[in-house]
Amino acid sequence: MQVMKRLLRYAALEKSTFFWALLLLTAAVAAELAGPFIGKTMIDKHILGIEQPWYETVKGTDTQEVDSEAVLYNGTYYKRADRFAPGEEKGREVRLLQVGVKFYFVNGPIAFDGQRTVSGDTLTIRRVGGEQPAAADPSAQVVPSAQAASAASGAQAASAGEQTAQYRVEALSAEQLFAFYRPETPYLIRLAGLYFALLVVSAIFTFGQRFYLLKGSNRVILRLRNAVFAQIHRLPIHYFDNLPAGKVVSRVTNDTEAIRELFVTVLSNVVTTVIYMIGIFTALFILDYRMGLLAMTLVPVLAVWIWVYRKFASQYNERIRSLLSDINGMINESIQGMPIIRIFRRQKETAAEFERMNEEHFTYQNKLLSLNSITSFNLVNVIRNFIFVGVIGYFGLTSIGGAAAISVGVLYAFVDYMNRLFQPITGMVNQLANLDTALVSGRRVFELMDEPGTDVAQGTIPRYRGDVAFRDVTFAYKEGEPVLRGISFEAKQGQTVALVGHTGSGKSSILNLLFRFYDPQQGEITIDGMPIRDIPKQQLRKHMGIVLQDPFLFTGTIASNVSLGEPSIPREKVAASLQAVGADRILQHLPQGLDEPVIEKGSTLSAGERQLISFARALAFDPAILILDEATANIDTETEAEIQQALEVVKRGRTTFIIAHRLSTIRQADQILVLHRGEIVEAGSHEALMQKQGRYYQMVQLQQGVPVATTP
Repeated sequence: MQVMKRLLRYAALEKSTFFWALLLLTAAVAAELAGPFIGKTMIDKHILGIEQPWYETVKGTDTQEVDSEAVLYNGTYYKRADRFAPGEEKGREVRLLQVGVKFYFVNGPIAFDGQRTVSGDTLTIRRVGGEQPAAADPSAQVVPSAQAASAASGAQAASAGEQTAQYRVEALSAEQLFAFYRPETPYLIRLAGLYFALLVVSAIFTFGQRFYLLKGSNRVILRLRNAVFAQIHRLPIHYFDNLPAGKVVSRVTNDTEAIRELFVTVLSNVVTTVIYMIGIFTALFILDYRMGLLAMTLVPVLAVWIWVYRKFASQYNERIRSLLSDINGMINESIQGMPIIRIFRRQKETAAEFERMNEEHFTYQNKLLSLNSITSFNLVNVIRNFIFVGVIGYFGLTSIGGAAAISVGVLYAFVDYMNRLFQPITGMVNQLANLDTALVSGRRVFELMDEPGTDVAQGTIPRYRGDVAFRDVTFAYKEGEPVLRGISFEAKQGQTVALVGHTGSGKSSILNLLFRFYDPQQGEITIDGMPIRDIPKQQLRKHMGIVLQDPFLFTGTIASNVSLGEPSIPREKVAASLQAVGADRILQHLPQGLDEPVIEKGSTLSAGERQLISFARALAFDPAILILDEATANIDTETEAEIQQALEVVKRGRTTFIIAHRLSTIRQADQILVLHRGEIVEAGSHEALMQKQGRYYQMVQLQQGVPVATTP
């Protein structure tokens, strides 16, 4: 329920749009549900109403004054009882009764109604029970049984619990019957036109509510996806160390798409069903309160039904979404590592692992499918049929003996309303799977949203000089396992500081702390004397640049990868940065120059070309602190020489940190820090460290191929 509340809070941001959708939906339902009432009127009043009492009308004696409501039969004009104006004179009563598919003319009133049979020209009516029924029209005279039998030239007999009356009748031809229906034709045409007009109005309102509902739903998902993507940029770097990229992508794409289905499909069906149920139950209580009470039994059944369904479906959906994230993660990892998979011939093993996860996903999908099959359309039909049987049984039994419990029009309206009710219920039930999927996806998305992060700071800070100081810094990625111990050093503006040491000695960790990807557990780091904890991360990094060993290029062009869309970096500065690192000569063979397309990760460029673009990117942002993390490791000797020459110019006025395994690239560094197991064991210039003949001296000798005794 907490997830649903949070999703509805997002929906509240588009409350005006959803309000119009709800208003149009209510109007559409009202227009549509008026149809059965019109049908009931057509059946009871204008079709079956022919069995009401008819009376001779005196207006029919003068052809100049013949009433349009009057019907000529055997030389006499008759008019239905409910067509007489107040105070209008009535003549003798007659009746028209249907037996089977034929209609008969009774030249007089009948005492009661019941089971009808015709033999020749004699109509027999039998009824169980002794209460005298009221006439169909309040103005009609109730004739006692004996008088009715005498008036109809019949005989009436009574036995224990049964009444019988016989009447002489005349069968009506089709032409004579149509004459009695002729006065009702204009009413039927008008009602049919009204029915059609309501259908058109309902269709227009339905289109409007659907449009506004989809518009509001898409805006909600737009906001949610923007919020999720913004949250990804707020999360600390270590969050991505523990969660594969494919799983993060799955939450932004698959899970938000499932939530979209909640707003677009599920909620629309649920709201439509609720509005329909309220309207239909209201109409049923208006028709007959007993029908309304019988239909209300559906509400607790639906509540129990949804509770049972969600109890099982949520377990399946939780596993399905988790497996889908795992599958996405593996696909992403396989694509990234495709060269390694093929070089080491691991295609079969990788395919087998993927097949195992896919098979498990398939199994749980089948379990959910089986649950949906049991509890969806078939179950709706069973419940509907039970309700129909209940109505037929109850009202059928109470009608035995001729005392009609409900009219045919009311029964028609009930069947029509129940069919209209079960259609949206079926739609809602079929959306239970999407509802549960959306709630599970929503929980996963909100778990990501609830991760602590750092808001993007507004504004900027002046470009700092670049004086960096580490004072007794201790840091651990995992508690109790420090990777840096008591690190202390200073780097002045314009100096170049090189970090060397074996893998895992802590070189990259120092730079991660400087960028504030992480914060140390102990000690302090300052820039220009200001603790970096007091500087917002985004503002701190604005005046820093980095070049990685494996540069990352975005889809776009060479120019866009240098400027990264920064408005303050014009095209001229992009070209100057590329020229400064010597990339203009190397990249001049590209047909479109700066506008040469770059696909994902720059896979169409060589490693050296990608590295040069990465160098130009760092220089274009004019950082106060420049960091080179094994930046020349993937560049050939000739290109490296050109970059070294360019960097000598670029480094002036900047504090530069270099991580290098090739010690030949750091000979000119102002300060070389030698790290071992998270501690600085040596510090100084190249010449000073060589004279000391310690760990740095051994590393240089080993790279030059001179065997030396290593220091533990």
